[in-house]
Amino acid sequence: MFKSNSTKNETNFWISYADLMAGLLFVFILLIGAIIVKSSIIKNELKKKESVVTKQEEVLNQQDEILDEQSDTLISLSQNIAMKEDEINKLRNLLAKRESSLKQSNHKLLISDNALKLKSDEIEKLNQLLIAKNTKINDYSNHILLLQNLAEEQNTTATNTQKELDKYKNRVLILSNQISQQNEKLKLSDEKLLKLLKALEGKQTKYDDLLAKLQAQKAKIKSLTGIKLKVIAELKATLGKKINIDKKSGSLRLASNILFDKGSATLKDGAKSELKANFIEYVSALIGNKNISEHLDKIIIEGHSDSDGSYLYNLNLSQRRAYAVMNYLLTLDYIKKHNIKEKLVASGRSYLDTIKVNGVEDKDASRRIEVKFRLKNEDAMYEIERILDAD
Repeated sequence: MFKSNSTKNETNFWISYADLMAGLLFVFILLIGAIIVKSSIIKNELKKKESVVTKQEEVLNQQDEILDEQSDTLISLSQNIAMKEDEINKLRNLLAKRESSLKQSNHKLLISDNALKLKSDEIEKLNQLLIAKNTKINDYSNHILLLQNLAEEQNTTATNTQKELDKYKNRVLILSNQISQQNEKLKLSDEKLLKLLKALEGKQTKYDDLLAKLQAQKAKIKSLTGIKLKVIAELKATLGKKINIDKKSGSLRLASNILFDKGSATLKDGAKSELKANFIEYVSALIGNKNISEHLDKIIIEGHSDSDGSYLYNLNLSQRRAYAVMNYLLTLDYIKKHNIKEKLVASGRSYLDTIKVNGVEDKDASRRIEVKFRLKNEDAMYEIERILDAD
C-alpha cells in the first residue's frame, strides 16, 4: 500500500513537472511571438521611412541597404525561432503523449491495485519502464534547456539589433528633418519658378510677335533681293536674240579684238557703229522699261584683259580701253537726249575676272569690254540676301 502511494506521488510529480514545462514553453512561445511581431512592425516602419528617404536623398541608399540586411537577419532569426518553435511543439506533443500514457498507466494501476500487490515482479518491471521514461524525459528536459539557452542568445542578439535599429531610427529622424527643410526651400524655389514661367510666357508672346514681324520683313527683303533676277529676266524678254547678254550678271559683252588692236587702247573706227548699235539697244532696254528704270543706279563700262603680262600693265590697259569706250559713248546724241551721262562709270579690272572653260583660261574671251548695270542699294541687298541664305 505504501508503495502504491509512492507511485502515485511520483506520477503526480511528473505530471506537475510536465504542466510546468508546458507553461514555460507557452510563455517562451509568447515571448518569441512578441519578438517576431515587434521585428515585423519595426521592419514596416523602416520600410516606410526608407520609401520617403530614398525619394529625397540618394545618400540614404547605403543606410537603407544596411537596414535591409538587418531586416533579412531578423527574418532569418525569426525563421530559426519558428523552427525551434516547431521542435518545442513536437516536444509538447511527446510530453502530451507521455502524460496520456502515464494517465492510462495510473488508471490501470488504480483498477488493478489488488493485482499489482500480488505481482511485485510486474511492478518492478513497470518501475523500470517508468525509470526509462523518466530518463527520456530528463533527456527532453536537457534538450529544452539547450533550446532555452539558444532562445536567450537570440533574445540578446535581438536586443542588440533593436539598439542598432533605434540608432538608425534617430538618424532617419535627423535626415527627415533635413529633408523637411529642403522641401521648404524647394517650395520657395517653386514659387520663384512659377513667377519666372509667367514672365517667360509674356516674353514668349512678345517674341512670337517679333518673330512674325521678322518673317514678314524677311519675305519683303527676299522680294527686294530678287529684283536683279527680275531685271535680267526683263532684259532677256526685251532683247530676245538681238544681243547676247550674260545669264548671271545680265551684262553686255564685247570682244576686245573687235574694238581694239592688240596692246592698243584706241577704239577702231570700224567698230564704233557696232558698239553704238549694241549699246543703244542694251541701254534702251534698261531705261525704256519702268520695272527696270526705277531701280537703275549706274551703267558701268568695264575693261578686262587676259593673264598675259603683269597685273599693273593689264590694269592700265583695261582702264584706258574702258575710258576710250566711255568717251566715245558720251559723244552720242542718245546719251544727251536721255540724260544718261550721270549714270555712266568706267573702270579697269585687269585679269581679275578671266573667263575659264573647264578650269582653263579662255584668253580670247577674257579680253573684252563689258557694259553692265548697277541697281540702287545693290550691295546692301546682296549682303542681306547672303545673310538670309546663310540663315
